[in-house]
Amino acid sequence: MRWILLLLSTLALAVVTTATAAAQTPASGKTLDMYFIDTEGGQATLYVSPSGQALLVDTGNAGERDLGRILAVLDLAGVKQIDHMFLTHYHGDHYGSMPELSKRIPIRHFYDHGESAEKERPNVANFLKTYADIVGKSVRTVVKPGDSIAFAGTDVTVVTSDDHVLQTPIARAPGAGRPNPACASFKERDESTVDPDNHHSAGFVLTYGRFRTLNLGDFTWNRESKLMCPNNPIGTVDLYLTSHHGLDQSGSAALVLAIRPRIAIMNNGTRKGGHVQTYQILESSPGLEDLWQLHWSYWGGVEHNAPGVMIANIDEPAQLAAIVSASSESRQTTAAAPPAGPAGNANHAPAHYLKVAAHTDGSFTVTNSRNGYSKTYAARN
Repeated sequence: MRWILLLLSTLALAVVTTATAAAQTPASGKTLDMYFIDTEGGQATLYVSPSGQALLVDTGNAGERDLGRILAVLDLAGVKQIDHMFLTHYHGDHYGSMPELSKRIPIRHFYDHGESAEKERPNVANFLKTYADIVGKSVRTVVKPGDSIAFAGTDVTVVTSDDHVLQTPIARAPGAGRPNPACASFKERDESTVDPDNHHSAGFVLTYGRFRTLNLGDFTWNRESKLMCPNNPIGTVDLYLTSHHGLDQSGSAALVLAIRPRIAIMNNGTRKGGHVQTYQILESSPGLEDLWQLHWSYWGGVEHNAPGVMIANIDEPAQLAAIVSASSESRQTTAAAPPAGPAGNANHAPAHYLKVAAHTDGSFTVTNSRNGYSKTYAARN
């Protein structure tokens, strides 16, 4: 009799355990995978759909360093061809590795914002000649706000391109079309020293079920108000890739406070991006749970950098020790400029990345390849 009771209790426990596990299992076991590749303050972001299609946004800097890092992540993700190559704008830290990358892996379809605003610059002019040859062997689309990209299993809506912004709220997007209170305090900046092609950055919102993420390239401060004011056409997102590597030329409160990201990922370098103003705006964003970074930022110092477990690449130990042990007075200098000293080893190996795996129910997990640390964010109610 005792063994029968024990068997029944075991079966009951199994049923409860199974039911609990089923309740906690995301709506789909398949994930949208995103890889934020370290290009030392450039951009190379890989999105892999549940069916295996690949969307690569930008290609970092020219040279074997960034090319090798991108190819390594493509191999890790099992990508044999790039179905969609999205170029945000014509700056060397975004298009740099494209010519060589196109020789190493098939690229089926290219997207960009059209003519460069800096086509007279020698380096841009040289790339444009090469780019014309590359896209001539494939398909090229010049995107405009409102366009969709057929990235399997997702909805990708272009929201900025060629200094134009989305005018119509994204259908069924949470919060889209609502007035943006942050517009009342928005102040324009002097952007006379900003490289003009940044203003023309092409960017998009990607939706996978209930999960949403935003990538605007190097879209700039004043243009953000044109996109987000007086009403928010984008709605809220789960993941915000900080615009312009966390430089204070982008990332206004009018954008960040309106999209209310759950997490932000900053694709900064040690001394590029990660400006104090950017941190402060993120820290004031309602609902922000965490900031993850590709690098420790000398601009942010100990006051603003993310916890170490959420930073993919940590600089030289001696330099970090000097900052951590600095007096409170000397730490305050990071608000104006990073402390003097070498920039660290930009060619460090390995170069670590951040990976995000998102489910259709809106839950997602972020993993730091440097230390294996992962954190899962449950679906919103």
